[in-house]
Amino acid sequence: MKSFRNLNARSAQEAAAMMAQNPNSMVVGGGSDLLGMIKERIVTPDVLVNFKPQPELSGIMAKIRVGPTLPSSIAELSLGGFVTLDAISHDPSIRTNFRVLAEAAGQVGTPQIRNAGTLAGNLMQRPWCWYYRNNFPCYKNGGNQCFSVVGENEFHAIFGGGPSYIVHPSDTAVALVALDARFRIVGNAAERQVNAGDFFTLPTLNPARENSLLANEVLAEVILPGPKSGTRSTYTKILDREAWTHAVISVAAVLEMDGDVCRSARVVLGGVAPIPWRLPEVEKMLTGQKITEELAARAGEKAVEGARPLAKNGYKVPLTRSVVKQTLLSLGATA
Repeated sequence: MKSFRNLNARSAQEAAAMMAQNPNSMVVGGGSDLLGMIKERIVTPDVLVNFKPQPELSGIMAKIRVGPTLPSSIAELSLGGFVTLDAISHDPSIRTNFRVLAEAAGQVGTPQIRNAGTLAGNLMQRPWCWYYRNNFPCYKNGGNQCFSVVGENEFHAIFGGGPSYIVHPSDTAVALVALDARFRIVGNAAERQVNAGDFFTLPTLNPARENSLLANEVLAEVILPGPKSGTRSTYTKILDREAWTHAVISVAAVLEMDGDVCRSARVVLGGVAPIPWRLPEVEKMLTGQKITEELAARAGEKAVEGARPLAKNGYKVPLTRSVVKQTLLSLGATA
C-alpha cells in the first residue's frame, strides 16, 4: 500500500479547503471501500481527509410540520453524509416514513460494513466491475475501451451502457432517487444543491466518472422531502449469493396511494445501468390506476422496453420484468 498523510477536518467546508490545498487527496468516511482500493493501488492518494464526528455530518434531523387541525408530520428529513448505514436502517422515523431507504441501507453488505460504512461513502463508491477492480486499462482506469463488451459481462448494464457498461453499485442511491432527495454539496468557496436524479451521470458524459461532483467538493447532506399522505414504499434486491454482494437487480418503488388507487409513482431500478435507472413510462402507467396483477404485469413489460443486454446478461431482462411486477403488487396489497 502506498503511504499517505491523514488530515482531520472539522466541517465539510474545512474538508473542501484541505482538498484544494492538497491536489491528490480524497475524502474518507467509513473507509470500507476506499481503503481496499488504496491497498490494491486502484487509487493512490497522497492525502486522506478524514471527518471527526460532527452532528452536522453524522446525524439524522427531522423538521416537523404542525398544522392547526392535522397531526404533526415530517416536513423534511436531513441525513448527514457521514451517518452510518446501520443508523439509517434502524432509525424509527426513517423506517416509518421512508421505508424504502431503511430497507436499502439494511441490505448493504454485512453488519460489519453497515456499522462502518457511511451514506456518502455508499453513494460515492466506485464500480465493482472486475476489469476496473483488477487494474485493466479500461475507461474507468483512464484507458480507451470497456473490456466487458466482448468479455465477462454477466453482471453489467442492460440500460444506458456505452462506452462503459458498469452498473452503479449503490443500494441507497436507487432509494434516494425514488424518494426525490436533494444532495447538499459543499465546495471550497460555495455550496450547491442537486436533485438525486441529476447527481449520477452516464458514461456518455464522462466514462471515467459516475457523478457530477466537482474537484474539491464534498457530499455533506442528503435532504428528503416529507412523505405525502398515503405514501407506501419498498426496496427489493436480488442477489447472486446470500450475502455481501451487490444487486443483480433491485427495484425502489414509492407510491402515493388514495385507497387502492395510485395518485403518483416513482420507480427506479438498480443493478441494470451505470446510474439508478428511473422508469418514467412505468410511473405514468401506474398514475390514477388500481394496482392489479394485470397492471403490474404490464408495468413489468414496460420496464424492460429499450433493454440492450450483452452476450451473457440477457437473463436480467425477464428477471427485471418479474421483480418490477412483484414489487408493485406487494405495495398495492399493503393496507
